Amino acid sequence: MLIIVAGFLLRRLGVFGALDYRILQSVVFNLTLPSAIIVSFVNSNHNMSLLLVTLFGLGCALLPIPLLFLFSHKRRVSERAFLLLNASGFNVGTFCFPILQAFLGPSTLMIASMFDMGNAVMVTAGTNVMTTSLLNIDMQKPLSEQYDGTAPVVPTGKLTDPDARRLQHRAHLRTILRGFVTSPSFDIYLIMIVVTVFSLHLPQWIATVLQPVSAANPFCSMLMVGMLMDLPKGCKDIKAVLEVIGWRIPLATLFAIFAWFVMPFDGIFRKALVMVCFAPTAVFATLFTDKVLGSPKLAGFTLAATAFIAIAIMTVLNIVLPT
Repeated sequence: MLIIVAGFLLRRLGVFGALDYRILQSVVFNLTLPSAIIVSFVNSNHNMSLLLVTLFGLGCALLPIPLLFLFSHKRRVSERAFLLLNASGFNVGTFCFPILQAFLGPSTLMIASMFDMGNAVMVTAGTNVMTTSLLNIDMQKPLSEQYDGTAPVVPTGKLTDPDARRLQHRAHLRTILRGFVTSPSFDIYLIMIVVTVFSLHLPQWIATVLQPVSAANPFCSMLMVGMLMDLPKGCKDIKAVLEVIGWRIPLATLFAIFAWFVMPFDGIFRKALVMVCFAPTAVFATLFTDKVLGSPKLAGFTLAATAFIAIAIMTVLNIVLPT
């Protein structure tokens, strides 16, 4: 949290420029985060028996999107895009790992990592693909260049020619596929899932080579968030952040109840899974908010706000829940 504050203050003091965060964006999403994923898999035993946790993580990250899409059907498209991109998905690797290790010990990182495998399918690409598809937003350019009205989705003209509709459908499918394939972290996670399913073993030298890059990921990620975030500029911004929090906390509570009473784990692993459900917004939310809405500042503040809330909730859960 202090690193986030440092990034924010250094930008305000002029050490960093207004768009310098995009340099760290490229570093984090193309280098340090993929390295952290690979190192995690090399150094931990990810077995098939825990793939149930991966499915649970996928469900927790996926279910809010159609739910929020339905409940926001009367809102303007820009507001819906911000809500869908920031109210779903979890910051597990950068945020939860150090907290779980401090509270519950390193053994719990395995179950958090398996949860993140499912979560990552959404936060690294799926959330952006689903949001832009549901709202008719072109992923290749900011929303402001496509539409600036009050409709709940970007208006599109209906084609009457069958061949034209078929070509449009193919182009849309290619765009969706590109949204997944062009995310390095998604590609790495997909490979790691295959490695887990087929019980393959990655050589230890890979982790040795990538360890310095992986270790830089938490610092670079949080510094990037501090550099790009800004304080809410009015009631509208405050309302948008509170709406995200107002959805995340109840949904996280429902997921946590399911994890505690239904998931077939005992003791410390069940407790860790409950705590992960209250993780803050994903770092990827800032990237996709920047791509879709042209500005990640409010998304950065949302991440910081939900991180402070998550620390408080996870601390209380660590005290009250038995192991």
